[in-house]
Amino acid sequence: MPRKRAPTFDAQRADILAAAARLFAEQGFSATSMNQVAEACGVAKPTLYHYFQDKQALLAQICDSHVHALLALVNEVKAQDLPPDQYLRTLIERFTRAYANAQPQHRVLTSEIKFLADAERERLLDVERRVVNEFATAVSLVRPELRDAKLHKPLTMLLFGMINWTFTWLRPDGELTHEALASLVSDLFFGGLGAVQTRPSAPFHNHEETTP
Repeated sequence: MPRKRAPTFDAQRADILAAAARLFAEQGFSATSMNQVAEACGVAKPTLYHYFQDKQALLAQICDSHVHALLALVNEVKAQDLPPDQYLRTLIERFTRAYANAQPQHRVLTSEIKFLADAERERLLDVERRVVNEFATAVSLVRPELRDAKLHKPLTMLLFGMINWTFTWLRPDGELTHEALASLVSDLFFGGLGAVQTRPSAPFHNHEETTP
């Protein structure tokens, strides 16, 4: 019979992932050892291997959990069947607020995913592309002519550019909160979106979309 998991298994696994994400974000995947992860979790190193085969598996799970959480957030907002303006604004604000509690995971996803094996990295990038496409569709619902002008995707990437790197400058103890930033980003994007003029342009190609 399969061995039953201890009641604390999932909680311990989550603690390990959180500690590893903080270390990978602070000092990089390559510079972090399994010994350091074990020490940060307060467990013996052999215990780590009860949960994860190796450091690569840790990185893969951190990235996988984060990108699927973003996709779940998109699907949750989409299920509300909101009017176009409110749908896009809600997506922007929910994403920006979500980073308040996931800054290490987001930093790892954006900067350390390159250390994954090609097949694993491509699988996660496919999920990221789904998120990007949902945002691009939301943009085109607000201004349908942007899709015909092939501008909905570039505008989506510009939007991600606003929120994708906030962890590099937004201080948790600063005057600007993630809640306030969410409204600020939404207002700024909508203010600019209405000013965009459509004109013939070359097709937009981006092979390495990265979510916020």
